Amino acid sequence: MFGKSSKPAPAPAPMPLPAAPLSPSPTLSAPLPVNTQPQEPKVRSARVDTLIGRGTTIDGDLQFSGGLHIEGTVKGNLIAENDEATLILSEQGRIIGEVRVPSMVLNGSIDGDVFAHGKVELFEKARICGDVYYNLLEMAVGAEVNGKLVRQKPDANKTKPVAPALPTIPAPTPALESPVENNNSAN
Repeated sequence: MFGKSSKPAPAPAPMPLPAAPLSPSPTLSAPLPVNTQPQEPKVRSARVDTLIGRGTTIDGDLQFSGGLHIEGTVKGNLIAENDEATLILSEQGRIIGEVRVPSMVLNGSIDGDVFAHGKVELFEKARICGDVYYNLLEMAVGAEVNGKLVRQKPDANKTKPVAPALPTIPAPTPALESPVENNNSAN
């Protein structure tokens, strides 16, 4: 009726092997290709301004802005100078000290406390020996935190304007009667 066939259209069949018979079922689809290469964790594309390569060791505190990618070792505290800074710590990277950054992507190891008021992404090889103070946390299976996970509420001044305080209205008090002269008193 209305010029349409009642049979479903068959899916395109894969090229058969010479010895394999064709499948009579039109609903089978071609097998999905198998990826035999190991997959690297997908790291979001962040701008990298500074790279600390493998084999490099920095002994001392480090302040940075922008994107910092660490594949080597930093022995000291790591502090971001602005709110747009991002730390990327690769699988071979290691930090021994306190870390204070807005956001970080971690697949290496940190021995020290971590303070991040933005997002913390922990991939499967991530290892933290210390407390993690975070706003948003994404943790893959296999990641390890040996310390406390403490969620910090976002700073009210940075995320939304503060509402003005409501005026306080005092509770109603019973009216005090004013002293009335007694006209019935005899003089």
